[in-house]
Amino acid sequence: MSILTLKKLAVGCLALSAVLLNSQAQAAISLSGTRLILPEKQQEASIVVRNDNSPILVQSWLETNTDHDQAELPFAITPALVKVAPNGQQVMRVLYAGGDQGLPTDRETVLWLNVQEIPQQGPGENQLQIAIRQRIKLFFRPDGLPGSAAEAPEQLQWAVVNNQLEIHNPSAYHVSMSTLQNAAGQELEDPGMIAPGQTRLLPLGRTASQATLQFSAISDYGSADAYEVRLNGPTKVQGRAVSVDTP
Repeated sequence: MSILTLKKLAVGCLALSAVLLNSQAQAAISLSGTRLILPEKQQEASIVVRNDNSPILVQSWLETNTDHDQAELPFAITPALVKVAPNGQQVMRVLYAGGDQGLPTDRETVLWLNVQEIPQQGPGENQLQIAIRQRIKLFFRPDGLPGSAAEAPEQLQWAVVNNQLEIHNPSAYHVSMSTLQNAAGQELEDPGMIAPGQTRLLPLGRTASQATLQFSAISDYGSADAYEVRLNGPTKVQGRAVSVDTP
């Protein structure tokens, strides 16, 4: 057998393995939302897990937004481990313990809700079992916060400092951006999520210090809402919401 033939066989095997892994790694479960909001006064929030495949175990847990943080969290998930039948669904509830739990009271806290599916062992040997995890943000909102999460994107303060784009979030809410571009459609670095009180510095590139920028922010309902801001050099300015029907 020639070296060329061996190479073709090797490439073919790799391609087949990739297809098999991709087909097995597709998630069997889906969640009813892309984020979860837990107001303090309600003490709990829920999300629905749907199973469109074979019987599976679903395991859920919470993590802080800080890597390797092992702090105790004043929350519980029920059920934390449950079997979900094919074409079935399960309501997952996140419960808040209440009281003085060391969480900030002047701003919302973001956590990560992990939902992992564990496929059951099928008949036969030498099977590849892949546990697929989905991860969404959980926003805990203390009582009495000023303003609202819907108003937070328009409260962002924008300025150009030393040829960098400065974005400050003075609100008590996290602002998650999905896109940021100038009027010419050129993408700027994705600022991601800006925490309450946080200031982010991004490269401005060739964008002028007096340019108009467009960005989208993710709402409580998972929609990407459009906003526009007109930069004015080092002077701090705020943006405004724009309608998708605006020409």
